[in-house]
Order: sequence, then C-alpha cells, then structure tokens
Amino acid sequence: MDKKTFTYLKIAGVIEQQIMSSLLQTGDKLPSLRTVCREYGVSQNTALNAYFHLERKMLIETRPKSGYYVKYSRARMPSIPAATSPSGIASYGDIERLVSRVYQNLGEEAGLQLSLGTPANELLPITKLNKGLLLATRELKGSGVAYDKAEGNERLRRQIARRAFAMGCDLNSDDIITTSGCLNAIAYCLMALTEKGDTVAMESPVSFGMLQLAQSLGLKILELPTHPQTGIDLNALEDALKKKEVKTFLLISNFGNPLGSCMSDEAKKTVVQLAEKYNVPLIENDLNGDVYFDQHRPRSCKTYDTNGMVLWCGSISKTLAPGYRVGWVAPGRFKEKVLRMKLYHAISSTSITQEVIAGFLETGRYENHLRKLRQTLHGNLLNYSRVVADYFPEGTMASRPQGGFVLWIELPEKINTMELYEKTIVRKISFAPGRIFTLQNQYHHCMRLNYGLVWDDKLDARLKMLGDLAKKEL
Repeated sequence: MDKKTFTYLKIAGVIEQQIMSSLLQTGDKLPSLRTVCREYGVSQNTALNAYFHLERKMLIETRPKSGYYVKYSRARMPSIPAATSPSGIASYGDIERLVSRVYQNLGEEAGLQLSLGTPANELLPITKLNKGLLLATRELKGSGVAYDKAEGNERLRRQIARRAFAMGCDLNSDDIITTSGCLNAIAYCLMALTEKGDTVAMESPVSFGMLQLAQSLGLKILELPTHPQTGIDLNALEDALKKKEVKTFLLISNFGNPLGSCMSDEAKKTVVQLAEKYNVPLIENDLNGDVYFDQHRPRSCKTYDTNGMVLWCGSISKTLAPGYRVGWVAPGRFKEKVLRMKLYHAISSTSITQEVIAGFLETGRYENHLRKLRQTLHGNLLNYSRVVADYFPEGTMASRPQGGFVLWIELPEKINTMELYEKTIVRKISFAPGRIFTLQNQYHHCMRLNYGLVWDDKLDARLKMLGDLAKKEL
C-alpha cells in the first residue's frame, strides 16, 4: 500500500471511529473538503477519496450544494440476540426436507437470493480469473489434465502456508492438503477421526452443511450454547469434554455461520488448551477469516496449536471462486489419516483450478480483491442493519458480525419463518429459515440473510417487502 493510499484511509478511519463512538451522530455535518485538506495537510483529491471511502461504506452521504453528512446511526442498530441455549444431543429432526425446499431453486437467476452465503458474481474478479485459467492451461504439464500429487498443487500449498504465517501459524507446504472446498476438508477430517455412532460437538445454530455431513456419517451431534458476538460457550464445551462423550469438536472460529460470531484470541487459546488437556482434536472451519471489517485478519485457533491437535480448514469458495471448489486443511498430527481419506475418495484434486488460485495468491491480486470486497460487504451490512430496524417487526433483533457474509435475524416468537418462507418465495425472495441450522426443535422465528449482494434501491425495496410480509405474520 503506497503512502497516498494509506493517507486517505487514515483520514477515513479517524472519521469512522468518531461515527462508531457516536461522537459524530446521524445528521451531523462533516468538515468541508477544504477544511480536511488544511487540517491534514493533504490534497483535495486525497480528502475526496477519504469521503468517497466512507460513502461506499454507507457511513456518510452527500447532499447537493450542502456538503457531507453522517448517515449511519448506532442508535438505529437492532439489538443483539441473546446466547442460544440448545437442550443437548440432537433428536435428529428431518432438516433434509427443509433444506431441499429452500435450495431447490438455487440455480435460478430470477429473484432475490438471500439464502446463500456467498458474494454475487458482480463482486468477483471473473475476468481476471478467466485470464488466469488460460495461463494455467499453458503452464501446467499436459495443460492440467494429468493427476496432481495427492497432497495437491505445490504452488498453492506454498501460498496458503505463506498467508498462514502472516497470522502466526508456523506452517510449510508439506503441512497442507488441498481439497474440493472447505466442507470437503471437514469431511475428510471427520472420516479420519470418527466412527459411526461417535459424538461431535458443534456450535448452535450452525451451518446446515456441517449438520448434514455429520448426519450422513452416522454421527451424533451435541449442539452447544453460542453467543452471536463471542462464539461458543467455553464452559459448556469443557463440561462436554470432561464427560468424555465427545470424539471431536468442530468450530467456526471467525465469523460463524449463521451467527457471524468471532472468538477472541484468548478464547481461541483456551479452546486449544482444552483440546490438548482432554486429548480431543479440534476441527477448525476458518472459511470466512479473510472477510474481516476491522484493521487486521483475526487469528485462528491453529495459531496457538503447538501439539498438532487442530485441523485447520479453509477455502476461497466464499471469497473468490465458489465454483472452483478449492479448499485445504492443515491436519497437524493427523495428516496421514486425512491424506488416506483423500486418496480413498478422490485420489487427487483438480489441478487447473488450484493453479489459477495459486497465481492469484502469488501475485497479490487476491489481496487487492479482498480489500474491495470487504469495503462493499461492510457497507452492505450497515444497510441491512438499517433495513431491519426500519422495516422489520418491532422487537426484531439481529447479530452484529465483524466480518463474513451473513446476518442472523431473530423475529418475534409468533412468526414461523418456514411459513413466512412459503409466502416470500412466490414473490421470488428466498432466505434461509432458522430451523435448518439445528437438529433440535428451535429457531423457528429466526432467519439468515446473505448481505453479499450488490446494494441498490431495488434490493432495499425487496428487503422492505420481506419486512412487511413478516409484520403480517403477527
């Protein structure tokens, strides 16, 4: 990042902090561009870029012939839901039918797809990826049609290790195995560590993909209390580990799905200590760690792993190329077991897509893309929070994620979101009802929304329609 870029971001950061701390409130007029130039000793272009940056994040707005004003208000943010309180071992309710109902129209172009947890195509560098694909066909042996090593593309594994080093993980390329996405990495880990009938502990609510995967392997699922801000209840986790009823536990450490929670560094250290103390491996899903809204990427549990008890899983499926299905796992002391699972089920990974992603990471294009994506998503999140406060039923609460793509909404208890879904889908509005994120009889009045879309007046109007339909359910 050059000095000029750093300067405008620094100015924007100061103003953003004043807005977030309510020192500047909605409707307050901001200093003129001329004043910013004088106070910070910068050019008008730099001052303009700072304000433009804040506009893209939906924090300020321009009023013709008047100047710049604060648009965002913390006071208008919905309240955060309380920590969840699942009852214990899941009763294996049939969520498969519910998931199928919600996702049966997944490939349709028409309509508002709030049910996904991925960015819209318009937010992805598709043209650059296409160029990378052509380059990969020329550079790979056999144009990418040959089998790769079982561990995966060496160039990609080297780049993953390099990025991991930046957050304090002491990894090298030999520590990493590539997979077909993050869920595939988790599948290999579960197959390597568990047998049918074993119990796996997870957050609640949690990604329905992980629930369905565990079910398909014949595993029992222990859903544990989770806070929308700080993640899993560590006391509840330790109680489960003490009882020796858990074979492994699976956490989304950064910006969980669907709550958007992020564990603190101290909590991550504690989790790793618990894994070592009770000799229970941790499968860490760090899929969303790169999509942070703070100044720095949050660390992973793997950062604090010195004994190989953490199996760190990641992917670019949510950030760069969902359809490429490129993921990885650093399985620690369980590498041979996980690699054996990959050999049994896949032999090797798709070499050409891995080569494209390796090039993206190697040249810095990925980081440039992430900077723009994070700004857009943060702005979208603030807009969604405003929409929930303005359009949804009184008493609606919402999570307050500091990264990721999804927002957890808790409506008044009278509203059944599966019934609401049937009324919104005929209007081509699809969301993810809360019931699909648990195997227990809970979260009927909740929903998950994807804010990885392109914000415009049409999206605002459709979200208002969703809120109006929810009000009619009272």
